Amino acid sequence: MRSSACGGGSDQVAEHLAGLAAAVDGLDADDLTGLPDSDVLGALRGMEATLRAAAAIGHRLIVESVERGLPGKNGCASVNKLLIDVLRISAGDASRRVTAARKLGTWHTLSGEELPATLPAAAAAQRDGDIGAEHAAAVREVVHKIPSATPTPEVETAERVLAELARHGTPEDVARAGQRLLAYLNPDGKLTDDKDRARRRGLRLGRQDSDLMTPVSGWLDPETRALLDPVLAKLARPGMNNPDDPQSPRGDAESANIDRNELGRAAARDTRTAAQRNHDALKQVLRGLLGSGALGTHRGLPVTTIITMRLDQLDHAAGVVTTASGGAVPIKDALKMAERSHPVLALFDHNGRPLHLGRVKRLASADQRLALIAAEGGCTRPGCDAPATTTAVHHVHDWRKGGNTDIDELTLGCDACHALIHDGPGGWQTGIAPDGTAFAGQAQWTPPPHIDPRQRPRVNYRHHPGELLDRAGRTAMEHNETHARSRGQMGGRPHGGSRAGDDEP
Repeated sequence: MRSSACGGGSDQVAEHLAGLAAAVDGLDADDLTGLPDSDVLGALRGMEATLRAAAAIGHRLIVESVERGLPGKNGCASVNKLLIDVLRISAGDASRRVTAARKLGTWHTLSGEELPATLPAAAAAQRDGDIGAEHAAAVREVVHKIPSATPTPEVETAERVLAELARHGTPEDVARAGQRLLAYLNPDGKLTDDKDRARRRGLRLGRQDSDLMTPVSGWLDPETRALLDPVLAKLARPGMNNPDDPQSPRGDAESANIDRNELGRAAARDTRTAAQRNHDALKQVLRGLLGSGALGTHRGLPVTTIITMRLDQLDHAAGVVTTASGGAVPIKDALKMAERSHPVLALFDHNGRPLHLGRVKRLASADQRLALIAAEGGCTRPGCDAPATTTAVHHVHDWRKGGNTDIDELTLGCDACHALIHDGPGGWQTGIAPDGTAFAGQAQWTPPPHIDPRQRPRVNYRHHPGELLDRAGRTAMEHNETHARSRGQMGGRPHGGSRAGDDEP
């Protein structure tokens, strides 16, 4: 068992944190307008160096959390989830902090011996306040790309060179120099092997932007590229699968059903770039795959695109609808998709489909799952943005303890969040908000004491941001009305008190 560091202790740590808070308060109260230009720049540099060094303390605290098993003690599946819950940070921020701690932090063996940092030179530079998180990430990215067959001394030298460069340059400088360094270490590519390729492979889908477009990035391994090339060669030919041309042939350019003359005319009209043709070919592949039924079922439903829309949207053919995977689609595009599909229309009006199964069945029906997808959109644990396609149906009152398989006692929860529901330390509890409350009828989750000592039930707004905006708007309106009434009651009063008979403001 590793012992506490010499000189440490709760009182001393608390004292140092109090001193840090006091220093921040003091700086906040300081008048900066009287500083000479040189002192303003010096303050910027000093503040940045302090924040950079403070990040190294954050790495130590993450190491302590992991080595003490704090995530498990508090019912969290990982240290990332612990940071998200305790610090209220994003999943991306938590992931970046944990990754940095793993590479720059000082970890220990079971016997308490210190292990050298994976990136020791970068760790030292951050402790000195010379480099920040982006510098360290740039060093980490370059070192990650060094082939595994490179001798260890050369890797260590490369890390020291990059860290020294980071002390005096920008993260972009590190990245650019890293490319030259990688070329120097592996000039003919002979050190790259299958493990290096497997380590780098990946396909990332970013979040949809305000135009509902999704950025895509990643790396394909040689086999995946070899499989994709002939698909694009056939489906991305000029003139094929052009959504801007109603006469464009669809499907496989080599099909016997394709009119070769019409294909030639369509190719002459095709003004798309190669990238746009590749995009449209991929859309055709996905459309054909989902329509074939080859993927079977997923969580009890056929693998298909499930779109939820309101009746008023359908009537006006306007607006944006949501998919069960958390995406957004303009309704005009959704209606086009419906023309080419075999839709199942479900009207959730309590008349047709059996949504209440009581104690007869434990597993929810497909109809109930469809209803929950339409109503909830995804996992209902506060802060979770897992879409409906990654969730399971959860009994808000445990079925083993008498809960019913009825639509008003069911909710959606992803696998990770579902595992958080238990009666032990750190466990969450679920229920339905009672009538007369702000969220009547909605699934609500009660956090464990380490997240909220008062254990106030919460609901999830991630899949219904409009509700949050409406609520904020009503609150602002009520505040304005109260302020206006207060000003009206105060109108005409002399300064210094109220007149007899006036109501209190």
